[in-house]
Amino acid sequence: MTVRAGREFLAIPGPTTMPDQVLQAMHRPALDIYSSEMVELTESLLRDLSNLFATAGKSYIYISNGHGAWEATLSNVLSRGDKILVLESGRFAIGWGTAAAAMGVEVEVLKGDWRRAVRPAEVEERLRRDKEHKIKAILVVQVDTASGAYNDIEAIGKAIKAAGHPALFMVDTVASLGCMPFEMDKWYVDIAMSGSQKGLMTPPGLGFVAASDRAWDAHKKADLRTPYWDWTEREGSEHYRKYAGTAPVHLLFALRESINMLHAEGLQNAFERHRLLGEAVRRAVAVWGEGQVLGFNIAEPSERSNTVTTVTVKGADPAAIQRYAKEKCGVVLGTGIGDLQGQAFRIAHMGHVNAPMILGTLGVIEVALTALNIPHGKAGADAAIQWLGENVKA
Repeated sequence: MTVRAGREFLAIPGPTTMPDQVLQAMHRPALDIYSSEMVELTESLLRDLSNLFATAGKSYIYISNGHGAWEATLSNVLSRGDKILVLESGRFAIGWGTAAAAMGVEVEVLKGDWRRAVRPAEVEERLRRDKEHKIKAILVVQVDTASGAYNDIEAIGKAIKAAGHPALFMVDTVASLGCMPFEMDKWYVDIAMSGSQKGLMTPPGLGFVAASDRAWDAHKKADLRTPYWDWTEREGSEHYRKYAGTAPVHLLFALRESINMLHAEGLQNAFERHRLLGEAVRRAVAVWGEGQVLGFNIAEPSERSNTVTTVTVKGADPAAIQRYAKEKCGVVLGTGIGDLQGQAFRIAHMGHVNAPMILGTLGVIEVALTALNIPHGKAGADAAIQWLGENVKA
């Protein structure tokens, strides 16, 4: 017996559930890729992406996922043998560093762990010791979707500045762009990258990179450059060079609609929506944790992200919770990955998400916990309802 009907709801941290408007935007004939309409579409998207990154610098669109955008950032500004510093707070900055190592870059990891965010003071201390400025770039994620950690990019940028170090500051915003504040220029970020399938509510397949003037200065000397990723190639006068070939027309239609939706809502309103819904999830998890089985992976409340919550499970099988939620109720929860494989599940609250979706997801998890006889504090969903009722004013 199940209580599900219709399509599954994705409460996973990417690819997230897409709005009907975005899906409908792709349901149209292909565009003449040499037309003025195509040029105008590209120009509008590049301009709006720079605005989302909050930079006066240039933005680039790649036909790729986030891993491709990682490679684009690295290849455009680094040379073989360069050294970079990777700031650990989970899986994804480490993955970015692994890509760099495979490309011939020397990688040093500023050791963290999967239960905490990056400590800016530790970054400053390490950079002050680099008297010869061997470190050429610093890599960090704003939100790690494996651990659920939120890193204070503004504070890290200030720490780099305080150390007086010239390394490029590079930030992965895949799980944060369009969901929470990101101020590339104000926070001294030189290169930022993201992907289409999370906060930007678009199918997987587009990667984005924004570059500062300092990044462009480094680009001129970089010897890891290859034709597909190269910013110089994409600055050519022919429009097709913006995509290194044929444009991903239908994905661009989808992206145009998703950004239009963010504009209609207002970016600050979107940030507040994510804050409110993220805290609603956290209120529920805190109550469930009273049963001493479920808990937060990230121990410090201020370091928990507004886009994904990683819930640890001790003495029970998180996969059983996921199976019940999916098979009986049609809600797909994220699995624990990396160091948390088999020890956690993840609740996404990013992109196309609202109160009914979140409250429904929390309700399904509570049903699963009850059905599986997993000890938990009662009325976690009620705690989320109480929080929203007190903070979303009439």
